[in-house]
Amino acid sequence: MKLKEDLNPVLLLLFQVTVWLYSVLAFIPSYLFSSVSESDAGLGSEQERAQRLKARSVTGRPAGPYRAMGATKRLVSSLHPGVDTLDKVFEDASRRFHDRDCLGTREVVMEEDERQSNGKFFKKVILGQYRWLSYAETHRAAACFGIGLAALGQRAHNNIAIFCETRAEWVIAAQACFMQNFPLVTLYSTLGGPAITHGLNETEVSHIITSRELLETRLKFILLEVPRLQHIIVVDNTPTKWPGYPRGISVHNMATVQELGTKPENVSRGRKQPMPSDIAVIMYTSGSTGVPKGVMISHSNIIAGITGMAERIPNLGENDTYIGYLPLAHVLELSAELVCVAHGCRIGYSSPQTLADQSTKIKKGSKGDASVLQPTLLAAVPEIMDRIYKNVMTKVEEMSSAQRTLFTLAYNYKLEQLSQGRSTPLCDNLVFKKVRSLLGGKTRVLLSGGAPLSAATQRFMNVCFCCPVGQGYGLTETCGAGTISEMWDYSTGRVGGPLVCSEIKLKDWVEGGYHITDTPTPRGEILIGGPNVTMGYYKNEAKNQDFFVDENGQRWFCTGDIGEVHPDGCLKIIDRKKDLVKLQAGEYVSLGKVEAMLKNCPLIDNICAYANSDEMYVIGFVVPNQKHLLLLAEQYLIRGSWEELCDNAAMEEVVLQVITEAALSAQLERFEIPRKIRLSPDPWTPETGLVTEAFKLKRQQLKSKYQDDIERMYGGK
Repeated sequence: MKLKEDLNPVLLLLFQVTVWLYSVLAFIPSYLFSSVSESDAGLGSEQERAQRLKARSVTGRPAGPYRAMGATKRLVSSLHPGVDTLDKVFEDASRRFHDRDCLGTREVVMEEDERQSNGKFFKKVILGQYRWLSYAETHRAAACFGIGLAALGQRAHNNIAIFCETRAEWVIAAQACFMQNFPLVTLYSTLGGPAITHGLNETEVSHIITSRELLETRLKFILLEVPRLQHIIVVDNTPTKWPGYPRGISVHNMATVQELGTKPENVSRGRKQPMPSDIAVIMYTSGSTGVPKGVMISHSNIIAGITGMAERIPNLGENDTYIGYLPLAHVLELSAELVCVAHGCRIGYSSPQTLADQSTKIKKGSKGDASVLQPTLLAAVPEIMDRIYKNVMTKVEEMSSAQRTLFTLAYNYKLEQLSQGRSTPLCDNLVFKKVRSLLGGKTRVLLSGGAPLSAATQRFMNVCFCCPVGQGYGLTETCGAGTISEMWDYSTGRVGGPLVCSEIKLKDWVEGGYHITDTPTPRGEILIGGPNVTMGYYKNEAKNQDFFVDENGQRWFCTGDIGEVHPDGCLKIIDRKKDLVKLQAGEYVSLGKVEAMLKNCPLIDNICAYANSDEMYVIGFVVPNQKHLLLLAEQYLIRGSWEELCDNAAMEEVVLQVITEAALSAQLERFEIPRKIRLSPDPWTPETGLVTEAFKLKRQQLKSKYQDDIERMYGGK
């Protein structure tokens, strides 16, 4: 996926001569050293490794099951013998990495309200250095907190909730619960009142761990609707007194509870250690298709999942630094951090608002978290990577002709070299160093999950951030584990082969026209089996029909996603059962496919395709890119405020024309292309309730929001 070239011949010649000279001078030592190291390791070149078989059907049938080449005889379920519960994982890590940094938090140097051009005030921060807790200190803090919770009446096997942002205290609290065998109920910090109430009442919690901000802005307004709640533990140190809360509810600071955990009479009570089959987490999903469901995840499920994930990250160890900013209530982030803890990595905490120098809460001229921490490992959802891609490409368009030409030449040259398994240190240092510095400059592995990643964005991250992108596929119901692409596999659009902890089968979906006998590749609904498949939904037998146990006693989950298995054993996600709509004329439209193809259009920040089976065509709701829309409005002499432009019928027609051209370029069928659209002036964020924490569309909520527009676009009222 090369960038369009409009080249100055002199610059082209100069670039080619420079690259040729560098290649000649660098080839011999590079060839000798790489040949020696690769032959010593018995690995072969990156290109050879990328072309190897990743998985095979252990039965020889196209339906599978498919297993990783390293697990064809037996699936792997643990990192180390005897380390079979999460408290043992952390005890093992604190013993092996005793004095090494574990959890880091940046100190707040200054906060101020900055006046914006629209007259509103926005909070900006200047942050200092990271302050670290060692593995031993983190273990001690978690142990004291767990004992303190028990002193407050929390009992083993009784659920306890955490409703908190991603931060070091979240992990300390979680480890405390794992040690004491308190099943941990996780709730997204962006959930609305009814969803929070539902989760707390369904799990019958008496204790909840939260932050001061979430207590004061969300939780306190629903306390009377949660009758069993008795204790609220606030992870912040201030204030220490909490007047004005309902009778029967006590509010404590985390430090106070930890102090309880140091008292001899509480320490002497001992603890009830968990079994591998005990519930570790009840993880509430984001509710993209309705009321959030609680997924019951055992200790052995999580350990199997993180074992499979760790195997795909080369040279993972105590020299790695991970930046944590995604919601820990999401299985991707929780699993990634547990992988890091088990391998002695250090984890520095951040947030989407402070991640980079240009992030919304970082005061101009000061450093974002990635610049200070310089992480080597990063997990991201495609929405975040798409934003980085569009922002950088917009800046490229604004460069001078010479700069833009150099960037395009270097980009296309590196793309070609990557396809042949070669590195490009000259381009990396001269051209892409500044882009790479956006994430700290030392990132060696990017993990993508939560939704499909477009080929254009994946290639951009490979080229400009000078590191592989491991695209993965998994669900909360499988502990986030299923597949992850190998780091030397630079193919796009695929999610890799099965992890060593899981196996994959395909099942015919006749209604959608997908069969395991399809050629050239078998296609069907993806089923994931293995020790990472969870225990089912909490108090929701009706939904548990998606789980089953086979004749060998292994658990499986029917994902509802449609995939195809390539000859090398890699999986590609091609559809989703819930996203398929049959139009009035009989054509099937995959809404997810339409959205994925159109999100690469620079004019689109987000899009939701919609179709009604009683109608003949697809429509769409679009969040336009502000900069590109304003340029388009200027070009067509359409005037007005941002809200007025988005509500302008003429503007809708112009945008629709651009979308149609992008859809045809992406080779969508005519019946798949939205025929009418509604522009939204407001972005869709988890706070609006229109997307999940992983930025997946909540179709039912979007339909409700745009119901009047749907009727208008389909010629109704």
